[in-house]
Amino acid sequence: MDCLFCRIIESEIPSKRVFEDETAVAFLDINPWQCGHTLVIPRRHVADALSDPTALTEIAPALRQVGTLLQDKLGASGFNLLSNVGADSGQEVFHLHVHVIPRYADNPGIAHMRGEITDDLETIHRRITG
Repeated sequence: MDCLFCRIIESEIPSKRVFEDETAVAFLDINPWQCGHTLVIPRRHVADALSDPTALTEIAPALRQVGTLLQDKLGASGFNLLSNVGADSGQEVFHLHVHVIPRYADNPGIAHMRGEITDDLETIHRRITG
């Protein structure tokens, strides 16, 4: 299987990891919509959120941990959680992933989900993990 996210889990492809545990890995999205936009993925290969009814439950603790981390380190005051299912929804990598999109008081609401990002990934990664 040639799955991009499985290769990230195996460290064959580098990523800016911000959290990992026995069931999930979380890393910064390379095309972020907000500062700290993070993807949370299960370690095991699951195509999408509807392929396996237990997959979202398995990564729920990691979603909470990532949300807390982004609140504490970046000052996020809200979040959008998004998971695309199938190509028509915009899913590009067919390994379950949940976008944790931090939101900030200066750019609230669903209409402003995609915001201006002034720091590069390296700087954001250091802020979260340092």
